[in-house]
Amino acid sequence: MGLPMALNLHKAGFPLAVYNRTPKKISENDIKVCKTPKEVAENADIIFTCVSDTPDVEEVIFGANGIVHGAKPGSIVVDMSTISPEATKDFAQRLAAKNIALLDAPCSGGETGAIAGTLTFMVGGAEGAFTRVKPYFEKMGKTVVHVGASGAGQVAKACNQIVIAVSIEGVSEALLLAEKCGVDGRKVREALMGGFAGSKVMEVHGNRMLNDDYKPGFKAKLHRKDMGIVLETAAKVKAPIPAATLATKHMEESIASGDGELDSSAFFKVLRKK
Repeated sequence: MGLPMALNLHKAGFPLAVYNRTPKKISENDIKVCKTPKEVAENADIIFTCVSDTPDVEEVIFGANGIVHGAKPGSIVVDMSTISPEATKDFAQRLAAKNIALLDAPCSGGETGAIAGTLTFMVGGAEGAFTRVKPYFEKMGKTVVHVGASGAGQVAKACNQIVIAVSIEGVSEALLLAEKCGVDGRKVREALMGGFAGSKVMEVHGNRMLNDDYKPGFKAKLHRKDMGIVLETAAKVKAPIPAATLATKHMEESIASGDGELDSSAFFKVLRKK
């Protein structure tokens, strides 16, 4: 997702310095390609990161060639990864000690939304830093919400992943019931889309299930990673999340069967076999 987001900033006229852990060619020759995150920070006042997991964020920011070694006082690091809220708070404190702000700004909308510039950003961190970065968010996304203090953006993303996972579970069970009853699942989906049961998950993931086509919008193994953050956070604050726990179990079964690279909605196949 990072590449299309960067290109949208470039198209909007913002000068860029970029780094990718997996080197890729960028056709726009007026974009400065850097060799390390440190070099990016030396060439920017606002540094965006978008990587896979909590340890990756820590390495990109604080590693031997990390952002912290090149960032100037007054800079802002904007982490668009989906990671632990608690780790985010810790990273924010460590950066604040060097007069560098951190915004946690996980996004929703997938690669399609990143390309179209229609992502949703859930942002945690200081109001002043958010105000400064908001014009950049608006070139990459359609919905930008300052949720609260550091870590609040990551909590919002955890809530987002709960709703999606549980919705996939519900759509899976509904379409499986229709199938077992010998009723046309396509007609059932069409009917449900017209009422309160209609949703983006019913529209997109329901269609995937009916077509048995699980080309990933969001890979099961990554969704499971996010649900690990959900379960860990819920356990810490003693929040019961039984439906999310069940959906996570089905994701795990799907991954164990070899479907980790498929879309997370592929756990419909798991239910079919029960």
